[in-house]
Amino acid sequence: MDHVVYLDAKSNELENLLSGKKSMIIRGATGRKVPYGKLNVGDILYFINNNAEGEIKAKGVVSSVFNSEKMTKDESIALVKKYQDKLKLTARQFQKWAGKRYIVLIEIKNTKKIQYFQFNRDIYKNMMDDWLPVVNIETVKK
Repeated sequence: MDHVVYLDAKSNELENLLSGKKSMIIRGATGRKVPYGKLNVGDILYFINNNAEGEIKAKGVVSSVFNSEKMTKDESIALVKKYQDKLKLTARQFQKWAGKRYIVLIEIKNTKKIQYFQFNRDIYKNMMDDWLPVVNIETVKK
C-alpha cells in the first residue's frame, strides 16, 4: 500500500531521512488514528513537506512498524526517549509526540529523492491529517 506522509519542514525531517541521519518517524495521538494498525512492512511512503509547497519529493520503504498499546504519559515519554537515536526529534517535536497514549514508530529504508510531483488532495479535503493512506500513488498524481 502507498501512503502520503507530511514531514516537519521546520525540523528538516525530509533532509535528515535522505541523508541517513534519521531512520525512523513517529506518529501519536490520544486515540488510535491513522497510521495506527494500517501500516505494514514493505508499504511505500511518499514524503511531502508540511510547508504548503505541495510537492512529493521522496519515497521510502517501511522496514518495521511498532504500534503501542495504550500507555501512560511516563511510558510514552520513555518509549520516545528509547528510540531518539533513530528519530532525531528536535525539542519541539519531542514535546509534540512524547506523552501521547498511542505511538506508532515507523522505521524506513531506501529513502531516496524522486522526480517531484504534485498530488490531488481533493479526495482527502475532509481529512486534516499528516498521513494519507492513498492505496496506489498513481491514482492521486496530478
